[in-house]
Amino acid sequence: MTVLDPAEVFRQEASELFDVLEGALLDLGLRPDDKELVDQAFRALHTIKGSGAMFGFDQVASFTHEFETAFDRVRKGEIRPDQDLISVALAAKDYIRALIEAPETTDSIIGDAILADLYRLVKPDNHADSELSTPPPPALVVRIGWQLHIEFDSDILRNGSNPLDLLDDLGKLGPCFVVALTDDVPFLDEMDPERCFLKWDVTLHSDCDRGAIDDVFIFVQDEMKLVCESLASVDMAPPLAPFEMPTGDSPVSAAAADAASQAAPQIEKKREEPKRADDKANATVRVQAERLDELMDRVGELVIAQARLSQLASATDDISIKAIAEEIERLAASLRDTTMGARMVPIGSLFGRFRRLVHDLSRDLGKPVEFVTTGEDTEFDKTMIERLADPLVHLIRNAIDHGIESTESRAAAGKTGIGRIEIAAIHSGAQVLVTVRDNGAGLDTARIRAKAEEQGLIAPGAAMSDQDIHQFLFHPGFSTAQTVSALSGRGVGMDVVKRTIEAMRGSIETTTVPGNGTTVTLRLPLTLAIIEGLLIRVGEGRYIIPLSAVEECAELSSSDERVRGRDFLNMRGDLVPFLRLRKLFDSEGEPDLHQKIIIASAGETRIGLIVDQIIGSHQSVIKSLSKLHSDVTMFSGATILGDGSAALILDVAQLIAAGQGLTDKPLKEAA
Repeated sequence: MTVLDPAEVFRQEASELFDVLEGALLDLGLRPDDKELVDQAFRALHTIKGSGAMFGFDQVASFTHEFETAFDRVRKGEIRPDQDLISVALAAKDYIRALIEAPETTDSIIGDAILADLYRLVKPDNHADSELSTPPPPALVVRIGWQLHIEFDSDILRNGSNPLDLLDDLGKLGPCFVVALTDDVPFLDEMDPERCFLKWDVTLHSDCDRGAIDDVFIFVQDEMKLVCESLASVDMAPPLAPFEMPTGDSPVSAAAADAASQAAPQIEKKREEPKRADDKANATVRVQAERLDELMDRVGELVIAQARLSQLASATDDISIKAIAEEIERLAASLRDTTMGARMVPIGSLFGRFRRLVHDLSRDLGKPVEFVTTGEDTEFDKTMIERLADPLVHLIRNAIDHGIESTESRAAAGKTGIGRIEIAAIHSGAQVLVTVRDNGAGLDTARIRAKAEEQGLIAPGAAMSDQDIHQFLFHPGFSTAQTVSALSGRGVGMDVVKRTIEAMRGSIETTTVPGNGTTVTLRLPLTLAIIEGLLIRVGEGRYIIPLSAVEECAELSSSDERVRGRDFLNMRGDLVPFLRLRKLFDSEGEPDLHQKIIIASAGETRIGLIVDQIIGSHQSVIKSLSKLHSDVTMFSGATILGDGSAALILDVAQLIAAGQGLTDKPLKEAA
């Protein structure tokens, strides 16, 4: 049994908290008066500080405490956050992350400088023009406090938390009256001493805000249900002793009783069913990514074994064996879908990383840019998300550096002064479409073509579509930038995008409207682990075509045409070019009498593939080719068939490119 390192657990949880903190700070830059964002950032800081001290990260706890102290003036409303303060706060967040991930290489001088900037920015004289810098006059009334209803998960005791300690901490905020609710307490012979059956109603007499109450329960907030109702405000009165019930002749107690009686029905209406530990819809378990990968490998082996069993069962007349094979096939398919679902995560977890990138580039380049994301709930294989991060970084950097014009240029063109970068994701069949769109100047097709001719990539005057010309942007070393900057200009970034997307069995499409921006669309498979494929035979070899790329199948007839040395199939009035795979693969022997044609597509391009036989659908567990076969571009991988033999998986996009190389003109143009 693998025992997790407590420090590693803290690093994982801190990483999630950093995402929350960064998101709150960036949103705060857009909505500086949103108090909930301030509280959200403060809670993340408080948790990092407490957990850091618990797990021995003393430097983290110390620095975060100073950060929290300086930021407390924002929380209290004494300082209104501006862009300078947000930038320093983001730098402080980065420094805390460095203290956690690489403390031995972190320079304390940098931390001291960040804190100095932070304290300087929260000085009242730096915000003299802020209407929040002058504290309001003392009020003649004070909030009585809060009416709380507290329910813990029944397993909270097993998890190491003591509800009574938490109630004691709540009492430190101010005088409170606690009533234990025993409705769910079972009989003694049915009671489990390790389970919590009590609930509590608490009247807290304090002028604290809701955030202070949440801080008390911050480490158990996922194991409880907390309902808070603010009580009315009354005249100032002497404080009560802790856990002392107000006397009947006290003005505070009279108002409290009246407010509590009025709030009680509302509290009852707003109460919801408490979150139970055995609630399967809400329960979550943290699992290492390596274990999910290992589980996926085992499921892949099971799918292969099931395919062999099905093949053996089809060769026998034993009904019982056939029934068992069908049952195992059903269970294997269900297990496959469940396992693949466990690997799926919302792509919004990736989109959130780019907000900081856009914020920093906008500041460094002096170009105000609005960042918009849609489709954050679209689920994607976690491995695909990790590999997609770098290509999207390059696309966003290029869009801001080259696509978005300067404020002066946008004004001259009659545009708004703020640029816009939009990332969207959507499911499309067995694919996910990720688009990066900007509202900049668009692509200069003539300039791209001229650069391609200058580099000898195309012959001068050669007929090419705009879409094909735009693909030169992804060629190694290709760049139309006049100067090389720290961001771009060397023609490397877009080459990285193309290589990574093609390695993921995806494709890239570009569309542009001069003066109105460019859209780059990435078409990607849902997962790299298991795909539905079409099993075919060419000569003596068997191959797999991804089913997501297959449009239809037909027989090759005598009405097929040859135009300019190219084979074409007449599909309901449309000429579709096709390739004879026997010739492409140098297959031996005579072709079958009745050959089949498979219409496949990659992006907007369609192509026909001539095969000897279509065997049927096949669940294909993808195995990568060895490094010795890295130069074989027409195959994206291999799979194991039911009889134990291997079959190569065809890469449709590379087949189209290979077909285009067989003639002097592109397929679409000849069509």
